[in-house]
Amino acid sequence: MKTLSKDWLIEKHIDVEYKRYVLLAYLQEVSNNFDQNMLYPFLADLIQHYMNLKNFQHDTEKLASAFPKKIKSLDTQKYRLIYEKLYENDDLINELNEIINYSIPQFEHYLGEGKKIYDLVEKKLHISPVGVLPLYSGEGYMLLNNGEDLKTLVYEYQLTVFERASEKFRAIHTTYLTSYKLSIINTYENIKRDLIHSRKKFPNPATFSVVSEIVIPVDATLLPVAKRALAAYVSTIC
Repeated sequence: MKTLSKDWLIEKHIDVEYKRYVLLAYLQEVSNNFDQNMLYPFLADLIQHYMNLKNFQHDTEKLASAFPKKIKSLDTQKYRLIYEKLYENDDLINELNEIINYSIPQFEHYLGEGKKIYDLVEKKLHISPVGVLPLYSGEGYMLLNNGEDLKTLVYEYQLTVFERASEKFRAIHTTYLTSYKLSIINTYENIKRDLIHSRKKFPNPATFSVVSEIVIPVDATLLPVAKRALAAYVSTIC
């Protein structure tokens, strides 16, 4: 898997053509994975690289605007002072800015492509509680089905709430346990019953089935999207 270093912008040669080559080689790998509906880890990487570029762009603009200026002339029509900048970007900063201005739209394009896949997968998911839910649903089991595949993947999940400034965030951690083959005998209710008897960790675990209408890569797409969807679903009933 071809990755892009977090310091790709400033490491090795800071040259516009070279950096374009590095970026486009990475984005070709992203495109190949997206064509196979494989979102992760590339979607998360794209977001991080994009934010890094935007932050760098903001910092250089902030530096330029904060630098001292001197009065050059007076615009008598608009009655305002015209300033002459005492700060001019050197060649290195100009080169970096050119790379950034080229790269940001590239990242935005592929972020948009990734979001289309994510939204499609999310719309094709159906979440339902299995049996009677306990008062607390912050931990329990997720029963995951991939399209027409009768194999049900069982994960234990734990939901964590943390606060940052005035916002609350929910993170979900999953651990793969086992799998069952769905049948007339092995229904979701029976799978839940078997988990209660075999594991004995939860007397009445919160259990949810998460079913995808379409077959998609599990680790690279289905599981990450299902985890976020389940976290959002559980937050509405907790």
